[in-house]
Amino acid sequence: MLGSKDQAEERPDAELRDRLHAMEAKVRKLRDIRNNYSSEARSAADQRNAIQGQYKEHKEKVELVLAEVKAIRAEIRLFKEKRNAIQDQIRSIIGQAKGRRGEKNEKKSATAEHAQLKRDVANLENLYNTSAMGPKKEKETMEKIKQMSRRIQELSPEVEAFELVAVDLDDLDSAIKTLKAEADASHQAMLEAVGRADEKSKEVDEAFSHRDFLKAEGDRHHNEYVALRGKADETHGKIDEMMTDVNKVRDELNMAREERKSWMTDHNEAVSKSLKTGAESEEVAEGLISSLLDKGTLTFGGMGNEETTANNPPPRRGGKKKMRRVDMSAGRRRR
Repeated sequence: MLGSKDQAEERPDAELRDRLHAMEAKVRKLRDIRNNYSSEARSAADQRNAIQGQYKEHKEKVELVLAEVKAIRAEIRLFKEKRNAIQDQIRSIIGQAKGRRGEKNEKKSATAEHAQLKRDVANLENLYNTSAMGPKKEKETMEKIKQMSRRIQELSPEVEAFELVAVDLDDLDSAIKTLKAEADASHQAMLEAVGRADEKSKEVDEAFSHRDFLKAEGDRHHNEYVALRGKADETHGKIDEMMTDVNKVRDELNMAREERKSWMTDHNEAVSKSLKTGAESEEVAEGLISSLLDKGTLTFGGMGNEETTANNPPPRRGGKKKMRRVDMSAGRRRR
């Protein structure tokens, strides 16, 4: 108990010091926690960035696979359109073979009409060149040929677009067989393309699955980074709040130290003044000088001027007393 009292007397700011040390230790602990959060956040960010790099590379691979699939599907559409066009051409020719070319109230296809007009023009030209006609008949025949020719020119672009296989319409059976073979070939090519598309579809599914996995992993690491960064910021805020209190305690401790230093300085000056002698005192010296200037005499130790004069013996008269010379060489000679 005595030791603690003496220590308290020697260090009156011990309580402030203990409080400050405890707060500083807590601040150091919080800084370690904040640094750990920051380190973990950086690690999560690095993992996120690495996965995002893999995601970008894999995304390019997915785009290439999709481009291949789109090309195959375009081939499928072309083969399908070709097959359907050939089948339409077959139906048109079969309609002609069944004698439905001239039926009324039924619209002819462009291919059938084009073929019929070409045959009619050929027959009229043959008739014009081989038979004898009057002027009026010749004129009518030429007019029909011109009208049919203009109609053939109008139908030519449409016929060229849909008549994918050139056949001899004079031999309808052979033409139908040829068109069926072409339609079957287009259908088989379409099926082969569909098979390749199915194989690529599996690859696309795997690529999309891996892409989704990488995206989920990147999002997970990013969310982890955000959470850790938030904890680090929250801990840093607590450190700022505690540092405000720490600075206040430091200011109080500095004020107490300055106050104690000022008190010790004043105490030392008072003790030094009380221990000074008259000869060391500037006030005494100034008083003696003032007394000497005013009275012309000085008093030391309580003695007056009369006592000083009585105690002092009168001065001797007659001047100096002559001293006898001693011959030092005689003494040396005796020896």
